[in-house]
Amino acid sequence: MNRREFARMSTAAMVATVLRDIVEARGQQNAHGRAMAEAATRHAALLAGPKLTIALMPYPGMFLQDLVGPLTLFEALMNRDVLLVWKDTQPMPVGSGMMLTPTTTFSQCPANLDVLFVPGGVPGTFAMMEDADVLAFLAARGATARYVTSVCTGSLILGAAGLLTGYKATSYWSTRDVLAEFGAIPTADRIVVDRNRITGGGVTAGLDFGLRVIAELRSRTYAEAVQLYVEYDPQPPFKAGAPTTAQPAARAFVDEMVGPFAQTARETARRSQRRRQQGPA
Repeated sequence: MNRREFARMSTAAMVATVLRDIVEARGQQNAHGRAMAEAATRHAALLAGPKLTIALMPYPGMFLQDLVGPLTLFEALMNRDVLLVWKDTQPMPVGSGMMLTPTTTFSQCPANLDVLFVPGGVPGTFAMMEDADVLAFLAARGATARYVTSVCTGSLILGAAGLLTGYKATSYWSTRDVLAEFGAIPTADRIVVDRNRITGGGVTAGLDFGLRVIAELRSRTYAEAVQLYVEYDPQPPFKAGAPTTAQPAARAFVDEMVGPFAQTARETARRSQRRRQQGPA
């Protein structure tokens, strides 16, 4: 047996063991569970890779879809830990009477993460941009994370933590230009990758974002398999998902609704930057 064959067999055994543990933990020792394990063994080369640690930071006032979109895709990965990290593990309101319970506190979060992720959503984003505990946590973990990431206005929080200076980044379309306040380079793409910073546009961009991150973590084929698994094949009934394609009446309505967001975001960004420059009180 040559070295390559040995590595292939070792990888297959590792993947099968990981999947067996997952199946047993979920109580799925049945025909479906066995089929999963057998498929994993046959496709070991596709699933190979070290165990991943992915930390997502929910917070009060976020936009739920900003978190749920990427979370759904990350949960489809095998051999990973997905953490919902916050100041404490008490249930927090996330809109429409729904509650979310974080799994890990800031102090418990591992120092070296594969992915550090921040969702967006107002008014929560504005509070997070000036929350000393949140910014300190993000700055510390962002300094060592393999990928520092966000969706929607989550990039403004990364900026406030000093993690986007000199990087290209995107955000929700009405607040994208505010990134310049943090020394970032606003970029009008749905997904922006600049070295180890990956930022996504508004809300539904979280699905495209999640697939791109999976491709970086594993492979394009793995990401495509996840896309098929969740049947992400968008076919919106209207071509109105961007300011450049929405009809004038729709654009005017949304402009009037979200217009104040950009001004509030800019004012908050400037206060946040002044505090960072002044240092601890």
